[in-house]
Amino acid sequence: MPIDYKKELNPAQLEAVRMMEGSCLVIAGAGSGKTRILVYRVAHLVEKGVNPEEILLLTFTRKSAQEMLLRASLILDERCKNVSGGTFHSFANMVLRKYARLVGMPNNFTIMDQADAENAVNLVRKNLGFGGGDTKFPRKKALLNIISKSVNTPHDISLVIESEYPHFMEYGDAIKKIKRSYIDYKREKGLFDYDDLLVYLKKLLSSNKEIQASLSKKYRYIMVDEYQDTNKLQAEILHLLLSEHENIMAVGDDSQSIYAFRGANFKNIMDFPKTFKGSKIITLEENYRSMQPILDLTNRVIDFAAEKFRKNLFTRKKGDNMPHFIETENENGQSEHIVKKVTELRSRGIKLGDIAVLFRSGWHSNDLEVGLARNNIPFIKYGGRKFVESSHVKDLISHVQAFYNVNNEISWNRVLTLMRGIGPKTAKKMFERIIEDKNALSSDDKLFKKARDAERLSKVFEEARGEDKTPSDIIKMFNVYYEPIFKERYDDFHKRINDLGSLEKIALRYEKIEDFLTDMALEPPEETAVKKNHDNTDKSKLILSTIHSAKGLEWHTVFIIHVAEGYVPSYQSIGNDDSIEEERRLLYVAMTRAKENLYMLKPMIDFSPRNYLTNKNGPTFTEISRFLREGDILKNYMTRKVRQA
Repeated sequence: MPIDYKKELNPAQLEAVRMMEGSCLVIAGAGSGKTRILVYRVAHLVEKGVNPEEILLLTFTRKSAQEMLLRASLILDERCKNVSGGTFHSFANMVLRKYARLVGMPNNFTIMDQADAENAVNLVRKNLGFGGGDTKFPRKKALLNIISKSVNTPHDISLVIESEYPHFMEYGDAIKKIKRSYIDYKREKGLFDYDDLLVYLKKLLSSNKEIQASLSKKYRYIMVDEYQDTNKLQAEILHLLLSEHENIMAVGDDSQSIYAFRGANFKNIMDFPKTFKGSKIITLEENYRSMQPILDLTNRVIDFAAEKFRKNLFTRKKGDNMPHFIETENENGQSEHIVKKVTELRSRGIKLGDIAVLFRSGWHSNDLEVGLARNNIPFIKYGGRKFVESSHVKDLISHVQAFYNVNNEISWNRVLTLMRGIGPKTAKKMFERIIEDKNALSSDDKLFKKARDAERLSKVFEEARGEDKTPSDIIKMFNVYYEPIFKERYDDFHKRINDLGSLEKIALRYEKIEDFLTDMALEPPEETAVKKNHDNTDKSKLILSTIHSAKGLEWHTVFIIHVAEGYVPSYQSIGNDDSIEEERRLLYVAMTRAKENLYMLKPMIDFSPRNYLTNKNGPTFTEISRFLREGDILKNYMTRKVRQA
């Protein structure tokens, strides 16, 4: 049966879905059915005879790409599953596994996760002799952040330090040397960090016109989700992929560009019409999430943005609940008001899981968490540690990484120092011996006899090299080896052990250990079993979340706390026009999460530790966020109350 697009889509959505050739920018306002556009356009292209393998769908998580293609296949047929879908990084990985040697890297490169990349930078720093006893020298996380920003943005090291890390200005030359040595180190060891996937893909496309043309002809229709979150490198890669045509549809919302700290470039979406001359711009303004009073407020707040695509969100949903602005005497009063309101909503049948409290930074909810616990209101807080960042999971994966790439010094360092009886100095000597022998471990060597676990590990390496060993088999072998170390190392090993079993189960999905390790680095599972077990004790929990973590989600009722100067906008953004504009968009994202009720709160007195550091006189009165003081917002678009403690 042909798809009835007119029935399924509104006029603006239909226009975007039916567009076949040329460049198009879809400005998709919050709650306007952005995903629907991409799903139906995939189906429409395939239905019109486009080979699915000629369509490339780039999203910001592979899961979202898989879900879109599944939905498209349910709308049309199984052909949609043959569309190439994934993240920029997974696409880069796929291409570079074939062509990395052309840009001076081995095709069997290892991808480092954040922690490994930080350790590699730190190792380079030590080898260069920087830092030492200087406690002011930037630590490994800051070093990697600075280097990464210089790669993903138009700014070099000096500009990144000047704008974001001015307290490190005196170390500028040292950081530049660390960056150069870090690049050499990775090349020598066959290692990629996240940024390298994009860097080397761009290098490949720029330096090899045959491959560039071949890939451009192969992917004749390119679609990009969340275009406002792309960085400089991603935009440059897209331009190179479009050398043989200009069939690109970028979908995004300039008003929801909130990831500059990750390198996202707001200018990419704003400059799209200049970059692709003659581009069609389609604006989606019908909102399917929020009541009109909420949309009236959000429209007004974003009206004051310095640079934007004009849009006016509207809805056909019935409802006249005005957004509320509430001032309380202090932070405790703010928490008490939320506890009282949540209890009231619960009594009216609203589930806790359909209520969210949003905030600019994680520590802003500290007082509220105490109040919720005191009143026996269960909650879950978004933004936790990822599965592979847990130290015990990282331990086990490091063994597999060392097995896969014998040159991976970072993984070997972790593996060797986990051995009972081995310290950092001995581990360094052992690694040097491993590289010399090109034979992983030699149990006859005097150095290795110092380690209680070396002989056992050597046997595991031999066994894992056997024929017909699946990734799950290999994980299981290293798991057996690691178990006594694990139980000795962690007092709460009984709570963590399920995670190690989970790795074996996850590995069952893979035929090659290379693919398993790549996914663990690029698309890791989000939670530990400890966290899952804790969450499962009560299915209905109030949601606490930073605004960044809430993007893309929605709730019946939303509370936004600390809507005050210094909080939203953050005090770190004050004085920088671009940062202030991003803070405006951040508040816009928070407000547009609400379906029926929106409450914005502010304590009148600031007791935060930051305030004590900046004001010797102690607590001060807070000022309402500038984004609510502009024009007539508080007067005409919100009800306003003051709650005395």
